[in-house]
Amino acid sequence: MENSIKNVQDLIDKVDQMKKQDKMDLSSDQDLSIAIMNLVSIEEHFFFTAQKTGKPEYFDLLQEVRAMRGDLLRKIVKNPEGEEWCISKHLLAASMRLMEVGTKQHKMGNKVEAQELFDKSFNLYSLFWAINMKLVSTDGIKKIDDNALNNHDTEKKGFMGKLGELVKKAVDCCIE
Repeated sequence: MENSIKNVQDLIDKVDQMKKQDKMDLSSDQDLSIAIMNLVSIEEHFFFTAQKTGKPEYFDLLQEVRAMRGDLLRKIVKNPEGEEWCISKHLLAASMRLMEVGTKQHKMGNKVEAQELFDKSFNLYSLFWAINMKLVSTDGIKKIDDNALNNHDTEKKGFMGKLGELVKKAVDCCIE
């Protein structure tokens, strides 16, 4: 697969090609990624519960959930390079937390702040997918316009904006 992506349509075409080659079931993988987000949150809750109650048995439960999360993450994060495994885990965890904080802000009536948090959450989630679908290549990186994806980009919506468009168009959890 070619590493240069000139525009959003190139990203969508690459995703469609991957779907046709049965490399991934994005609908199932998206559901799995949300489950993994929740498992990371459960790990955090077991940690804080252990600390707050002084009951170390919660750490045992944390380890069981952690092992499950690792097994499931391996279904999406295949052949990680460098720190992609940890990056992926933290992208999902941060995305989930920003989503939760945004939801609380929205409930309090702070809709502008909530939307900013939701946008950041979705940007991190999009970056998770871009890394794990191997749509992000570090080969030949050079300084270009801050809002351009690469030197062929004429739309200049920024990297996160383009990834968000890709995820909106390509990762549809409602397709059966």
